[in-house]
Amino acid sequence: MSDFHRFAGTDSYITTDDLSRDVNAAIALGRPLLIKGEPGTGKTLLAGAIAQGLQAELLTWHVKSTTKAQDGLYHYDVVQRLNDSRFGDGDVSDIRKYIKLGVLGRAFRTEERCVLLIDEVDKADLEFPNDLLHELDAMSFHIPEIDETVAAVERPIVVITSNAEKELPDAFLRRCVFHYIDFPKSEVMERIVRVHLPNVQTSLLENAIVRFYELRRVPGLRKRPSTSELIDWLIVLIRGGVPAEDVARSAPFLGTLLKQEQDIDVAKRKLSWA
Repeated sequence: MSDFHRFAGTDSYITTDDLSRDVNAAIALGRPLLIKGEPGTGKTLLAGAIAQGLQAELLTWHVKSTTKAQDGLYHYDVVQRLNDSRFGDGDVSDIRKYIKLGVLGRAFRTEERCVLLIDEVDKADLEFPNDLLHELDAMSFHIPEIDETVAAVERPIVVITSNAEKELPDAFLRRCVFHYIDFPKSEVMERIVRVHLPNVQTSLLENAIVRFYELRRVPGLRKRPSTSELIDWLIVLIRGGVPAEDVARSAPFLGTLLKQEQDIDVAKRKLSWA
């Protein structure tokens, strides 16, 4: 039980009690933590915060549409071996020289427990999560070319993020601890912003947050502004010398918050100050 209740956020990552409990439950159970939530809720940053909070190494696997499960295990560089056999003068009989571990393989081989982030798992095809089931369960895989099994020295803490672009297989979901990160309420958002902008004027921050959440509530937006866009907006307001009173009446630099022409048009129709 020594691992339980260890993670409680960091100075730079503001968490909730529910999220901390689910992180620690996943660690205690030795199961992957599956994180969903809209953009800007800190899904990807969570793994780094866990690594920082637990003083562990962070390994990251950014999933793309072309990613296969094999990519994370190992790669046998047949082409390099062939080239060496034709043009080199070294011994190519040692296949081990041509086996390169992927990020999952490296996570298994670390001497101390690490944090493994599998980012945006739903970008790959539907078979990708299923193809990882055995490896994530057994924390090992076999390399037939050298007849060797790579097994985890210390079980990594696995954090998997999803943008809900595709439904994940039930068998995969059963093996995970799940948490949906709700978009921060205004009080939490103020704390998050102050982590990044500790010297921001209180009245400017309060007015900006009011405008920000009014924008997010506008129906019909294709992309609602996220936390990073709020922080960018405040940086622009500060550097532009915009007083807090102006933000109370309008939204200068609206293009910092809304990134699509259609959304700006919608906001201007719906909000008198936009």
